[in-house]
Amino acid sequence: MNEDNLEKEFKVFNLKIEKFSLLYGIFLIVWGIIISFISGSDSVTSYIPSFLGLPIFVFSYLAIRFNTKKKIFMHLVVIFGVIIFLGGIDLLRGFVNGSAFNNLWADTSKLMMLLTGFYFSYQCIRSFIFARRNQNL
Repeated sequence: MNEDNLEKEFKVFNLKIEKFSLLYGIFLIVWGIIISFISGSDSVTSYIPSFLGLPIFVFSYLAIRFNTKKKIFMHLVVIFGVIIFLGGIDLLRGFVNGSAFNNLWADTSKLMMLLTGFYFSYQCIRSFIFARRNQNL
């Protein structure tokens, strides 16, 4: 094996995908807490981004900590990324029934989940493809 090939790893914003995922999990946790605080929401649903960010954070940490199990942990991470994206699609229901952004904070969270969930899942899938293509190098 060529040592240069060992150094090649998929990166997003110059971060390995596991570290990027860890930071995304932190972002989601903090987002849910801040939005719940700013909006004064008493509803547990305002913490949905936090609830979904927690497993992303945990599994990303485990992927970093236990490199031999990285593949399984990162597959779990991307499942939660897709769930976040799908949860964000609920914003479209508001556009269809004419109630989009009646609840500014809830719909802002849905928009964030839609956009970031898509981008995150896309980058994870690109990472898996990169790993598959480079596994024999």
